[in-house]
Amino acid sequence: MNLTKAVEGTEYIIKNIETDDEELNSFLFSLGCYEGEPITVVSHLRSSCIVSIKDGRYNIDKQLASAIQI
Repeated sequence: MNLTKAVEGTEYIIKNIETDDEELNSFLFSLGCYEGEPITVVSHLRSSCIVSIKDGRYNIDKQLASAIQI
């Protein structure tokens, strides 16, 4: 399952990030978004999701949210 199908307010553990872009992988890693890390979807918007990772909240687009497997 990916983040686009996550229930708002439920904490999940990141299982995998399916992307071939190394720059994107390093960006996500700098946010604290990597395998084994807890993530919570705060809300689903029309074209993006607001997620909580560690102590920060981030707005990510649907394409990136679909690449994050939980």
